[in-house]
Amino acid sequence: MSFSDWLFSDVERPESAHAHGDTAKHSWWRVMCLTGVDYFSTLGYQSGIAFLAAGVLSPVATLVLVLVTLFAALPVYNRVAEASPYGQGSIAMLEKLFPGWNGKVFVLVLLGFATTDFIITMTLSAADAAAHFVHNPYTPRSLQNQMGVTLVLLAILGAIFLKGFKEAIKIAVVLVGVYLALNLIVSFVGIFHIFEHPHLLVDWKRALFTQHGSLLSIIGLSCLLFPRLALGLSGFETGVAVMPLIECDDNLELRIRNTRRLLATAALIMSFFLMATSFITTLLIPAAAFKEGGPANGRAVAYLAHQYLGSVFGSLYDLSTILILAFAGASAMAGLLNLIPRYLPGFGMAPEWARASRPLVLVFVSVAFTVTRLFHANVDAQGGAYATGVLVLITSASCAVTITARTLLARAALGLVSLIFIYTTLVNIYERPEGLKISCMFIFTMIFTSLVSRAFRSTELRITGVDLDSEAQTFVAENAHKTIRLIACKPRNNSDQDREQAKAELREMYSLSSETPIYFVEVGRGDTSDFTEYLEVHGIREGRDRIFRATSAAVPNSIAALLIYLKQATGCIPHAYFHWTDVNPVINVMRYIFLGEGDTAPLTHEVLRRAIKDPAQRPVIHVS
Repeated sequence: MSFSDWLFSDVERPESAHAHGDTAKHSWWRVMCLTGVDYFSTLGYQSGIAFLAAGVLSPVATLVLVLVTLFAALPVYNRVAEASPYGQGSIAMLEKLFPGWNGKVFVLVLLGFATTDFIITMTLSAADAAAHFVHNPYTPRSLQNQMGVTLVLLAILGAIFLKGFKEAIKIAVVLVGVYLALNLIVSFVGIFHIFEHPHLLVDWKRALFTQHGSLLSIIGLSCLLFPRLALGLSGFETGVAVMPLIECDDNLELRIRNTRRLLATAALIMSFFLMATSFITTLLIPAAAFKEGGPANGRAVAYLAHQYLGSVFGSLYDLSTILILAFAGASAMAGLLNLIPRYLPGFGMAPEWARASRPLVLVFVSVAFTVTRLFHANVDAQGGAYATGVLVLITSASCAVTITARTLLARAALGLVSLIFIYTTLVNIYERPEGLKISCMFIFTMIFTSLVSRAFRSTELRITGVDLDSEAQTFVAENAHKTIRLIACKPRNNSDQDREQAKAELREMYSLSSETPIYFVEVGRGDTSDFTEYLEVHGIREGRDRIFRATSAAVPNSIAALLIYLKQATGCIPHAYFHWTDVNPVINVMRYIFLGEGDTAPLTHEVLRRAIKDPAQRPVIHVS
């Protein structure tokens, strides 16, 4: 097998927590562990980022984060779970709310932010895993290269997916269980040490009020600093995405209920550890150790594990952190491999090679390498880009549930939540614009490649099936084993006299007898942003005329699909007759790609040419 054959052989989507086709179902708490490799792994670097952002205010700002988690993000995603029981998430909700091209473009923009979220999850997790590896006392000096180790970890991740990867919930349960247990031990040891040395708490309170004055100013400033800590909100979209894996005995209500348990339990666990780790790291670690290049930078909890529990326990904590961060990168890669094919093919906006997972893996790993080099494998520097992707998705979810809320009170409450997340997102973008820059790069690339792909794929058959009503089937039955001739005309824009004249001209031009049956086909435009669809054809009798009438996103493709259906039904090659349109060819092409219409005759012929390779078996197109 050649390299090209191997590269494009895997045309099926890889199995993952995000795939609809997974048959294995699991208890909600086990599935929670799968989301936890992404959500809980942020504990490895969250407390360090929080201190760099808020200093001694870190525990108070983290408390604001916890309150937003429990009383804003959690209620929003409880509603998202109810609206998307198959794990479609907030993007699918907004797609339904905004149909047509506006909705498609909006979804593409959100996919750009989602891609930012997943790519930065991979690079940030790999960079933080590298930080734990490089700063471990047992690591040889020759391997203490942050950039090199990060790139190697990303390369290993790509190699795993090139070979073939399946999410393993059992591994996730073990990793999350061990990781949370180790964090619990470090947290209790840290809190115990603070109680043993009460001056630490007194010194912290003194520093807090000395630097920031009154309690009111402390709370106000913590609210203003909260957007910088928004990384701690990263697990909710993933929590909804894994819904199809939850055991529910085909009971969607049970699945929704169990998903809400998953989200609430994960939020409570994360809230506890966010508060505990923020508190102990702020009080026990010198401020200088948090700075870039410092021993606690990107690994504050690991620093305490080594300091208070020894190098052996600290190394065990490092190993656990490295593994869960690596698994978080794998979860992000699996999410990308399922998120992109889930939407873009349905829009006609995925290149042909995007159907195979291996080329996508190479693209995503290459992008991850570029992002890592751009941010110098620095955990702190990537926090803004990660937070931008997370916050935009949460903001879009909160806006979606606000719009769909049934009562005025619910809409008002959710509207307030939406304002909180809009504020948080805007502040994060203002203070750390690199996240928006990265997202805009992904958005531009996605929209550009999507439009190019749609243009190249526009002459595919695109119709997934044809269904004729009873009257239309009668028309076909009347002409079994006969050649059916169709005149294409604009829908509902022809009088009986016009049709009679068209038939007379056709018979004269092609020397057809008066007994030759001639039908009309009228295809009206539907949602032109749709790419694939099922064509429903109705048979209409108006006077002596018989008309096949349908609505479709693409007129030429639908006529081609109907002609192929008629050929199969009658056993004879049908003929279709068109008039040229007196419009600039370039304008015709653009009208066809975006509006589903144009110079119908040549486009219909091109669709038939691509669908049926043998010209002798192809329906005939006539143009006059």
